Formats: sequence, structure tokens, C-alpha cells
Amino acid sequence: MKIDALMTTKVVTVTPETSLKDVARLLVENRISGVPVCDADGVVLGVVSEADILAKEEGLVERGLLASVLEFGPDAQKINARTAGEAMSAPPITIAPGRPVSEGARLMVERGITRLPVVEDDRLAGIVTRADLVAAFTRSDEEIEREIAEDVLLHTLWISPKHVSIDVSDGEVILGGEVESKTHAAMVEAYVRRVPGVVGVDASQLRWTFDDQSRRRRVSYSAPRPAGRVADRR
Repeated sequence: MKIDALMTTKVVTVTPETSLKDVARLLVENRISGVPVCDADGVVLGVVSEADILAKEEGLVERGLLASVLEFGPDAQKINARTAGEAMSAPPITIAPGRPVSEGARLMVERGITRLPVVEDDRLAGIVTRADLVAAFTRSDEEIEREIAEDVLLHTLWISPKHVSIDVSDGEVILGGEVESKTHAAMVEAYVRRVPGVVGVDASQLRWTFDDQSRRRRVSYSAPRPAGRVADRR
């Protein structure tokens, strides 16, 4: 499953000049936790979120208004921010619409964010949130089986689905059949684990025609022989 299958295309955005009061109002009215900050051409410059607004409020309370005004540096910019451009987190962390959902999940977890602007040709195409990824995890067994057969086996690994049996029950996948090599079997299992909605994978029944990994281990390495000295013919 790709990001474009989950993303929302009608995205609430703001400009760098939008006041923080207006940003807060948009977040509350639309029940969202953040908005992309875009220029006139739709290029994403950053993201301003509830956390950015809360950082301003917390800073003013903890450090005092006068200290906040006199302070310098990145923290001071957040605390003294009056517009989306001054408060936003930049550069933005984005993702392309054709990337796998698993990549979006990894980015959100590693970077500790809850949304990803989806960018195509440098312009905003949509947005995907953690809630969207969680919703993908609730897909039916039939949808999961269809993606494994069509997207993983046929279109990604170029393996005919007729060679691999797929049994999905409540997100648990059992793979059987036979593929060309042990490496192919390992790749099938790895890709299936990344399919949204898959809880676990049992590939113990998946066989292979030959063990290419063992054959590679048996190949010895011979260091190249040093070249002989070339006689001086002058």
C-alpha cells in the first residue's frame, strides 16, 4: 500500500504571514493538530502544530514575558513568534505519494511527529497522519491477501502468485509453496511483514528450489596476485 491511498488531498494550509491566533483558530475549528505552511506556489516551507503554539505559551509562563523578549536563539524565536512562519518547524519532514506506508510509519515514529505533508514535484499534494496509518491497520484479511498477491509478489518481486499460497486470518499470514531461491523466500517474508494490517508472518512452509545463500558461503576468495615489476627499457 502506498501513501497516496491514505492521504487526505483537501489540506488546510497557512502562509508564513498567517497570525498564530488564526493558526490556533484553524486547528480548533478543523479538529486537527497541525498545518503545513506553504508559499504562494504551494511549496511546503514548514509545519506549525499545537506543540509549536504550546511551546510559546509554556515559554512565556516559565521564563516571564520580559526574559522572553530579551532572549535570543531558536527557543526565543518560538517563544516570541507571532506568525506561522516564525513558529513553524522547518525544514519540513515530507514524503512522496508513491512511497510505501511502512516508510511513513517509520518516519513518524523516528521523528516523533503525527503528520507528514505529501509532496509531489516540490508542491503539496496531500497530508497523511498517524490516524490514517492506524486506520490502514484495520483492513480486512481479504484486502491484505490481495495486496500480498498483487503488489508484493507480482509487481514488486515478480513472482507468480500461483507459486505461493497465502492464508490470512485476523492479520496473521501463513505462506506456503515454493520459490526459486532461499533469498527469494527471505524477501517474500520481509515484504509481507511490511504490509499494513499484517500482525505476524509464518513462512516455515515456504520452500525454495536451491539454497543460493549456502552456495555463496562456499565460494572462497582469492586475493589478486601482485603485478610483476615492469623492466626499465630505457
